Amino acid sequence: MLPTLDPRAHQVKRLSPIKSIGLSYIRIVADVELRHLATMAAIVEEGTFGRAGTRLGYTQSTVSQQIAALEKSVGGPVFERPGGPKPVRITPLGAVVLEQGRGLLAKAEALADAVERFKAGDGRIDIGTFQSVSNVILPSVVRRLRDERPGCDIRLSEVPDGPRIGDLDLLFHDRPVEGDVEYVKLIDDPYLLVARPGDFPDGPVALKQLDGRPMVGCHPTCDQLWMDRALADAGARPRIVFRSPGNETILSMVRAGLGWAVLPWLALQGSGTRSDDRLRIHELRPAPTRGIYLHWPARSSRSPLAVRAIEIAIEIATEIQPT
Repeated sequence: MLPTLDPRAHQVKRLSPIKSIGLSYIRIVADVELRHLATMAAIVEEGTFGRAGTRLGYTQSTVSQQIAALEKSVGGPVFERPGGPKPVRITPLGAVVLEQGRGLLAKAEALADAVERFKAGDGRIDIGTFQSVSNVILPSVVRRLRDERPGCDIRLSEVPDGPRIGDLDLLFHDRPVEGDVEYVKLIDDPYLLVARPGDFPDGPVALKQLDGRPMVGCHPTCDQLWMDRALADAGARPRIVFRSPGNETILSMVRAGLGWAVLPWLALQGSGTRSDDRLRIHELRPAPTRGIYLHWPARSSRSPLAVRAIEIAIEIATEIQPT
């Protein structure tokens, strides 16, 4: 009859060497200090403990103590010490430690540099945006951030309808978004009527005057559903003759005489519409208005770059506030 094997004993015996290696690795990494590796590198470059101490601002005894602590951590000598003014010689174990140690020192230096850049406001920022903000507010935010912090990495992305903050640092949207976010309302953005000269009398136009007239609208995923409700509440049901998500395309169709359009004030800024003799802009009565909001993740540590971007966006919104 074959003897019964205890699978647990077999498993422990098979895993114990790996476990001991892992613990040894953890112990060495935990015990080795970066200052010890920096001292070792200085000794190799200067040739003696004394000159390394002068370079680092240590006494020679402090240098000796740090190397002794390093040798205890790695379990063997890292230098041969001939004594007197003769240069020390690195041991084979020391060469291995120094080779790996230089990599750790380089990573530590890179980490320190990244932290300093973060504190100074550099680094990366991911911003979600949409068409109107991208044309007016955001270019000024990007320009001022780049002027103040040339080393910053700014990543922009167009967000879909019903966006979430996700991995974004900041998110512009025309209504508060769902999720664990904080936000600030930047501006109230009224909708305006854009038509050809003579289509409507000069001055404000009542929403109910748009009933039955041909309208060039946005896609339903834009503001059109919301706008349709506002028009319906005012007793106006226009005929949609064309839809497009692009503001410039909509304006081109209005110029061509296909119909009129309702676009937010922000979308018309910088587009040249006010100086275009083929177009007339009218205020609406009552005036449908949307808000422009800037969001960021709640209860997260915002980088100085994100904080500065929020400040700049608020400043720009104050400057361009519709009157």
